[in-house]
Amino acid sequence: MLVLAHISDLHLDGSPRATERAERVRDRLWELPGQVDALLVTGDIADHGTEAEYEEAARILGLRDGDTPFPVLTCPGNHDSRAPYRKALLGLPTADGPVNSVQVFDGGAVLMCDSSIPGGDEGALEEETYDWIEATLDELDGSVPALLAFHHPPVALHHPLPDAYRLGAPDRLAALLERRPEIAGLVTGHAHTPAATSFAGRPLVVGPGVTWTLRLPWEGEQVADREAPVGLAFHVLDTEGRLTSHFRTV
Repeated sequence: MLVLAHISDLHLDGSPRATERAERVRDRLWELPGQVDALLVTGDIADHGTEAEYEEAARILGLRDGDTPFPVLTCPGNHDSRAPYRKALLGLPTADGPVNSVQVFDGGAVLMCDSSIPGGDEGALEEETYDWIEATLDELDGSVPALLAFHHPPVALHHPLPDAYRLGAPDRLAALLERRPEIAGLVTGHAHTPAATSFAGRPLVVGPGVTWTLRLPWEGEQVADREAPVGLAFHVLDTEGRLTSHFRTV
């Protein structure tokens, strides 16, 4: 059984408010008494994509000194910028290509995929990313269930703001899922609201936002609930390849 914590949309901008909310959920996760295999952070880690914002994120998430109770896996969102993300968050040489990574566990694998479009708010998985997903799954040889994690949901969530900037070319992703039965589900962020639905016959779970929570159309005209508590999710991938998700607030 694989247990994954999940946060999204920290939007760190140097403000005390953003820092406090990120540190609040970090502290809760770091103090958990039970086993968690990894933390997934699905994009919009920085608000403006600056090195200073990623340096703060690296400090909060323990990526600077590796002082974390479990691996911290990240992928970019539409507010992120690839070159400073690589340099200041990951400690890697700067480059402009998609930021993709994989972590393999005893009970499964997590592919962190870059759905950002430099300079844009919409999402897309580039050809390079699709090739990387296929090659990575080939190496795993279908022996373990896999989760794909990225920022932009590929389906409508029934709010005009995230629905205007969702993942493009969803048919391409659906075709990949049809060819790859080992993909047990999809995990995304971007919408600032916890949500559970399906895509191409697989579970699709949207993580809540750290910075603020999206008010749905029937909850009122104001889009951002900045007073809502910080949200996080826990995903369980069991030995049957079934994905179960739980949501908490801090």
